[in-house]
Amino acid sequence: MDITSDIHSQHISRQFNQELDELKTHLMAMGGLVEKQVQDAVGALLDHDSSLAERVVANDRAVNDMQIKIDEECTQVLARRQPTASDLRLVLAVIRAASDLERIGDEASKIARNAIDLIEADNGNRGFVEVRMISEHVRRMVRDALTSFARLDTELALKLVHEDDEVDNEYRSAMRSLMTFMMEDARSISSVLSVMWILRALERIGDHANNLAEYVVYLVKGLDIRHTDPEDLDKDMLEGKS
Repeated sequence: MDITSDIHSQHISRQFNQELDELKTHLMAMGGLVEKQVQDAVGALLDHDSSLAERVVANDRAVNDMQIKIDEECTQVLARRQPTASDLRLVLAVIRAASDLERIGDEASKIARNAIDLIEADNGNRGFVEVRMISEHVRRMVRDALTSFARLDTELALKLVHEDDEVDNEYRSAMRSLMTFMMEDARSISSVLSVMWILRALERIGDHANNLAEYVVYLVKGLDIRHTDPEDLDKDMLEGKS
């Protein structure tokens, strides 16, 4: 995915321009890998594919390596170029975004490990409907968060900030349903607990996607909205900020 809009000034140093472009390109590549990890982890569960789940777990190292590389590149830019204003915001946003993408990768690995346990136990598909529903929602959020970062699209980013509450509500509803099922059938406790851990991981992925969206607003507008009530955020609030 390419950055299709750029608020950053072009510098006399062609090398500096190239370094900033590479930061963004490498972040998008990491995002693409992480998005696939989430898709494969959930797919492994729903399709009872333990070999796919094992590949997700193994690929977590690649996600970690990409974060380390991005962090090193950002550190070098900070040390050599001492960027200011929007360039500094870009570097800081990339560092933060890479951290959240690595956390999403961790959550995908947790889903895959629990999927392996559930496939081996073969105790039915209780909770899979909820997993499918919430996973589709958070995967879309991750994809849209990456798109908003690539396009520097604050309108899409704000939409995602509002969506996080929807995921939280879906998660709480699913947990209540599974708790009721466990109370009715004690034999299901072990398998349902594994599904609950998967749902928790998906809810956390939604949180990290929300964080990515917040970084877009910070990058484009210079506003830190991390502790702002979503109901207080709208397009009018952001107008004139840069």
